Amino acid sequence: MGSKDDMGLLKKIVVYVILVCVGFIFVYPIAQIFATSFMSVTDLADSSINWIPTKLSLDNYIATIGVLDYWNALIDSILISGVPTICQVVVCALVGYGLARYDFKGKKLMMLILIISFIIPTQIMNIPIFWVYSQLKLTGSIFAFIMPAAFAQGFKSQLFILICWSFFKQIPKVLNEAAQIDGAGHMKQFYRIAIPSAKGALVVVFLFSFVWYWNEDYLTRLYLYKSGKTIGDSILSNFLPEGLKDWTTWTPVINQLQIFDAVFNTTVTQGATAQGQSGGSSGVPSINVAYSMAATILSIAPLLIMYLVLQKQFVESVDRAGITGE
Repeated sequence: MGSKDDMGLLKKIVVYVILVCVGFIFVYPIAQIFATSFMSVTDLADSSINWIPTKLSLDNYIATIGVLDYWNALIDSILISGVPTICQVVVCALVGYGLARYDFKGKKLMMLILIISFIIPTQIMNIPIFWVYSQLKLTGSIFAFIMPAAFAQGFKSQLFILICWSFFKQIPKVLNEAAQIDGAGHMKQFYRIAIPSAKGALVVVFLFSFVWYWNEDYLTRLYLYKSGKTIGDSILSNFLPEGLKDWTTWTPVINQLQIFDAVFNTTVTQGATAQGQSGGSSGVPSINVAYSMAATILSIAPLLIMYLVLQKQFVESVDRAGITGE
């Protein structure tokens, strides 16, 4: 009996060690970025300082917030991510419920088309979609994201429909039959029975959709930027005193971070070239890399806060359905 207990304890230790190692792989980069974001230029130049800065300073964050125009970019990001996400949650829940609860002609074909459309790479559809949006005068407007989401054609809508479908399939039909006997119509059954029973699925759809919209920089540049200026102009608009803010009406955090990184890398390259031409090196970075780390933390902070708030519901829903995501 004792040997079995010892084997059980040994298995637990092995499992915990593996989990700690895997967790370290994911936590280490974020911890390194977080620690570096508080370092001064002197700490960065000191090779003996890797984790704990000699003095915690918010100067990097204060400077980065100004360069990123962070608060305006944060509002834009919340609108660009939040409004289409809410549309997707509502519409994908309705479509998933209809596919799970009702039998009709062409249902299997519709499910097949849904799966095939999920497999097709998004890049293939970008050119025709952009042409349609241009004809409808939707480019440069947030409606370029809202309208597809409202018709179950937003980012990863096919996946979200399948998630809702799998959850609604688990709800016993006797609940709907009992509600129907009591005089409840289809919509009343939906929001009185289906929605409360599938809160976990809706949390997953909301989180994944919000994160994917938040991190989508390519389609944001493609659909929301006005024409007439180049990418170089947008980079300069964040650093020239007069600015070029009329180039775009939407500046989400992820795009501001991309612009910041582009300028940062250019400055570092120019600084390294200048030092090479001068025949020496001062040992001090040409630009404070902590600014870049602070910008990264600022860009992911809202997502981390949202995950912490909805962590319990998210874990429960993943355990229930075995869902994985990016």
